[in-house]
Amino acid sequence: MTKNMMRIAAAISWLALGGVAAHADTPASPSLAVYLQPVSGAAKAPDADGFLQRWLLLEPIVKPNRSNSGFTNSYVRTALTTQYFPGQFTALPKGGDTVKAPTPLRWHAFDAVPFDVKLFNFAAAMGKPTYGVIFQAVTVVHSPREMKNVRLAVGSNAASMWWLNGKEAVMLSGDRRMVMDDVLSPRLTLAKGRNVLRGAIINGPGLSDFCVRFVDEDGKPIRDITVDVK
Repeated sequence: MTKNMMRIAAAISWLALGGVAAHADTPASPSLAVYLQPVSGAAKAPDADGFLQRWLLLEPIVKPNRSNSGFTNSYVRTALTTQYFPGQFTALPKGGDTVKAPTPLRWHAFDAVPFDVKLFNFAAAMGKPTYGVIFQAVTVVHSPREMKNVRLAVGSNAASMWWLNGKEAVMLSGDRRMVMDDVLSPRLTLAKGRNVLRGAIINGPGLSDFCVRFVDEDGKPIRDITVDVK
């Protein structure tokens, strides 16, 4: 391959990743402004399509995977239910808190600009590994009333697990791209007031993101809720 051909191939790869460097050990630090912005103001309503955009995100935990093909149900469950730091499944963190998992990692409070949360770009901007990682995401859903028979609709790249108020809601296994409403949970109940939603997303090589919303029995997005980080 000539040098010109190598340059062209590199440029194509760079563009395919949205202009972000792909190597996990030397990630780029692009501006997050078009993807994520620091939380500000009161609790945030979902967007027009019901997607939850306010999240606490933990810098990625290193979990080497050379491929996403091994993300079977059992592998994903083991990897995402392993405790990597104290309070992982119970504590509600604050933006700026740090944990050891086993290296120090920081929580960040962000509002997503698009409907999906761009985890790859988040990790790259923080100077953290972008491949072979586990992301943790937490938000607090405030409901004006008890809502029965709702479903959690999730898309993630790649596999993920989600818990509502400490109980498993849904799991997405396999090597998958992020598609909205890719998997629906069984029927759930949103309690009146405060509900804690947790997610864990695992990815080997490639981009990583997720999107989440609640839908009613007719599959329509639930918009009369708010989300916050407290």
